[in-house]
Amino acid sequence: MTSIKEQAAISRLLSFLQEWDNAGKVARSHILDKFIETNQGKTAPELEQEFSQGASLFLIRLTTWLRITYMTGCCLEKLLKSIGIFLSAVSSNRYLREFLEVGGVLTLLEILGLEKITEEAKKESVKLLQVIANSGRKYKELICESYGVRSTAEFLAKSQSEETQEEVQVLLDSLVHGNPKYQNQVYKGLIALLPCTSPKAQQLSLQTLRTAQPIIGTTHPSIVDCVLKVLGTMHLEVQYEAIELIKDLVGYDVRQALLKGLVALLIPSVKETSKLQAKILNDPSILQLTPSLPMFLQQAAAAKAIGLAWRCPRAPGEVLVRNDISIAEELLYLRVVHGLMAAMGNTDHSNSQRLMFPMVAEHVRRCMGEELYQLFLSNAADLYMKIDSVQADILAANKVNVTRALRHLDSCYSMNTFCGSRDSAHTACVTHFQNDDVESKE
Repeated sequence: MTSIKEQAAISRLLSFLQEWDNAGKVARSHILDKFIETNQGKTAPELEQEFSQGASLFLIRLTTWLRITYMTGCCLEKLLKSIGIFLSAVSSNRYLREFLEVGGVLTLLEILGLEKITEEAKKESVKLLQVIANSGRKYKELICESYGVRSTAEFLAKSQSEETQEEVQVLLDSLVHGNPKYQNQVYKGLIALLPCTSPKAQQLSLQTLRTAQPIIGTTHPSIVDCVLKVLGTMHLEVQYEAIELIKDLVGYDVRQALLKGLVALLIPSVKETSKLQAKILNDPSILQLTPSLPMFLQQAAAAKAIGLAWRCPRAPGEVLVRNDISIAEELLYLRVVHGLMAAMGNTDHSNSQRLMFPMVAEHVRRCMGEELYQLFLSNAADLYMKIDSVQADILAANKVNVTRALRHLDSCYSMNTFCGSRDSAHTACVTHFQNDDVESKE
């Protein structure tokens, strides 16, 4: 037999539930405001005490109203915040089960795709998905099985709110951790986001890919082209994240394709650049301007990425990559010197690199001429501001090719394995090129 105090509490609960059932939209909005204000941060036992052990009765009413009205957006933000109080409460497993049993995940994901819903409401929906994902592996799998990766990725690309996009990033990052069954699905979804038109979405996707890549272990073949295309962005924060990811990817099985792609970007296709040239710029009566074409941006970013990939540590505490001769030799075989010199000759490009190998220096000197070469050595960073149009043409039209030099260097190293050092091999190699130079002049 219940006590008078318990009967009074039950009576208050029934009165509250009846008030909700009979209320219209405006009255329910006020009820939600009061509920959010008085119950934010409470634990599940405290909520049960507040509702006389009948908190689930109010939660089921909230979820029912959500399913009925979510397409109209009526009080949706407040409604989601109220549900969030239940789901995020300590010891709220029962509330979470009850919400999922009525299709809560699918409803939240559908909200993200509705055009009429406000960004704030969608942000609250993402926060609820975060709470669900953080509740354990099986809940992450449930979200992924409900096409959650696709829905959240599309929303990230289309969202106009940076705060909301950052909440989506947190959700995707959660889904890639502790979710071995579907982590590859999240990884591919992040790669698919790279070509989107939202700079913020690109930036956040690149950041999350850097976190996901060590977890996945292997790389997807499409990641190289997608990352290289992002280098053409005018947004420096996106370009920075792309270069940071490139530095990480150098340590994976896509290194050869990545380096090859970077070197190729150093010399933009004349055919492609002419396609992008605006017709108005061909009018002789108008001052000719050099357009900031994505290809030139890619060219500058590729040169920067090559320099940073050369210098950055592969892992914390590891020596600099510039001490790893293998990367340098791969780049040289790919004719990176020719590409970098051509980039230096592009008046829209301000980056330049100092080259290390004696044979490379010899080739560069012969191509540039003594005067330009000394100018290059004295201050490579400011070279682009000091060269004239003739010197720029010399750089842009250079024919430097050190591939033959590298083959000869390999043979030099083999010959000096027992009787010499790498320095003697370099010396022999430079002498060989100098002799070639004399023979060619004769």
